[in-house]
Amino acid sequence: MAVPSGVDPREVLGVGPGASPAEVAAAFRRLAKRWHPDLADTPGAADRMALINAAYDALRVPEGVGDGRSAPAAGARATAEATGGRGRTDAVADGLAPAVRRALGAELRTALQPGEEVGIVVPAATWASPQTTLVVTDRRLLWLLDDVPVHRVRSMDLADVADVTVRPPRPWRPRAVVVCTDRRGRRVSFGELPAATAAAVARRTHDGRSRRGGAAPARASG
Repeated sequence: MAVPSGVDPREVLGVGPGASPAEVAAAFRRLAKRWHPDLADTPGAADRMALINAAYDALRVPEGVGDGRSAPAAGARATAEATGGRGRTDAVADGLAPAVRRALGAELRTALQPGEEVGIVVPAATWASPQTTLVVTDRRLLWLLDDVPVHRVRSMDLADVADVTVRPPRPWRPRAVVVCTDRRGRRVSFGELPAATAAAVARRTHDGRSRRGGAAPARASG
C-alpha cells in the first residue's frame, strides 16, 4: 500500500517536518503497538496499520531504494581492494550511492564486507522485530532488527539458502512474505513487503545463490 495522494506521511505518524530518523522510528513503534491487528481489537485496525506502514516506508526509505532499481556505485570493490582492507567500513560506504547509504544506516554499513555489493534495501517485518531493515547483497541476506537491544544485525549466506518461497498478498494479509530456509532448516520470514519487492528479493536471492553454489529456484506459495 502506498500513502494515498494528498496524505502527508508525517501527519499519519504524528511527527513534524524536521523529525529525525530516530523520532520517526519511535512514532512508528508507538502506533504499531496501538494499531497492529494482533494487538488491537478496534475495527479497521488492519487498514490503519497498513497506512502506518506505508507512511513509515515513505519516510524511511529514499525513492527507488528497495524496489530492485537501486544499486551501489561500482567503486566499492575497487576501493576496498585498493586499501588492502584498511578502513573497511569507510571504503565500502564510499562506494555506495547516497540513497543506499542513508537506507542502510550506520550499523548495516559497518556490517558490510569489502567488495560486498548491495542490491536491495527495504523495510520488512520479522517475528523478532516488526521494524526490520532487509538487505540483499551479492553474498548474503543481511538484516537489522531495529527495536532489539542486542544482536541486532543478522545474516544468511546465499550459498546456504536451500529454499526461497514467496507468499503473495491475501485479503487477510495485504502484503507479501518472503520465506528463506537454509540448509540446516533455519527459516526466516520477511513480511510487510509489497508484492513487486518480494518478487525482487526472491529473484536476487535465487540468482545470488546460484552464483554461489545453490540450486533450487524460488517458488510462490499461498
